[in-house]
Amino acid sequence: MSQNSSAQFTPILVADIGGTNARFALITDFNEQSNQFVIEHINIFPSANFGSLESALEQYLTTIPHVTPTRACLAVAGPIKAGQVHLTNLGWHFSVSEFKAHFNLTQLEVINDFAAFAYAAPYLDATQNITIKPGQADANANIGVMGPGTGFGAACLVRTTAQSTAVLSSEGGHMTLAPVNELDSLLINELRKEHPHVSIETVFSGPGIAHLYKAMAAVKGIPAKNLDAAQISSLANSGECEVCDATLNQFCDWIGSVAGDLAVVYGALGGLFIGGGILPRMQSRLLESRFVERFSQKGVMSQYAGQIPVTLVTQDNIPLIGAGACLFNSK
Repeated sequence: MSQNSSAQFTPILVADIGGTNARFALITDFNEQSNQFVIEHINIFPSANFGSLESALEQYLTTIPHVTPTRACLAVAGPIKAGQVHLTNLGWHFSVSEFKAHFNLTQLEVINDFAAFAYAAPYLDATQNITIKPGQADANANIGVMGPGTGFGAACLVRTTAQSTAVLSSEGGHMTLAPVNELDSLLINELRKEHPHVSIETVFSGPGIAHLYKAMAAVKGIPAKNLDAAQISSLANSGECEVCDATLNQFCDWIGSVAGDLAVVYGALGGLFIGGGILPRMQSRLLESRFVERFSQKGVMSQYAGQIPVTLVTQDNIPLIGAGACLFNSK
């Protein structure tokens, strides 16, 4: 439900809590003309400097003494189960209800980072992002978001005829990875030798690039070196390693099929948005790949998939925008 920016806007405390940094900010307004949230007082704290999320937030609140937030939304890179949040890499754990009471909040939501991405999707700035595949977005239809990074995340913004929205979080990265052509099948046969369940995340993640490289070397009959994702990318981009180059090309081609699968599963006629830490660094390779062709190769659903636009999201502050949108849309 839209909120008139001329009305009094109650600031929303938002946070993006990752394994390295805790970022906090205030959403102070919503500009209906630009469809953008106004984000102020962004402050970044190294997570390792704090023993708990509570202590990090207490430090942030000292930087905004003129504001006492009463509503907040936290985007966290970790599981949320039964009102308990575990940030394994940091050793942080908190109860949502106790956190809400501790900071005297009237409204608190805790969502994962890809749920935040889904909430943010309608509020992204097209001028800051890259169209991978043009199409016709239906303004009332679902939006899918996905992306390879440390793992593989996916979520869906579900839009109903009543103009209300909800986010469907998922473990889409653990679906079985499907082969589409002969090379895909050969690679999966190699991957299966070390990974009994070849999931999307087995290939489409930071560690997955190295898995794909080893499989590609085996398929080509060339001994694999012990390379990580950064080394594979460097050797591919410098032209020093044919297998590395083939690995990244296959990564960009094959993820087109994965993206098309998720778009069809989610009914994402409102568009598919790709984030995560990997593909924004492969922009030119992705644009030159067979991503678009493979995205739309869905048999009787090819025309359906063909109309869906795909955007590579490169703008900043997505989790903060999404956290703000989560509470903004709950009113």
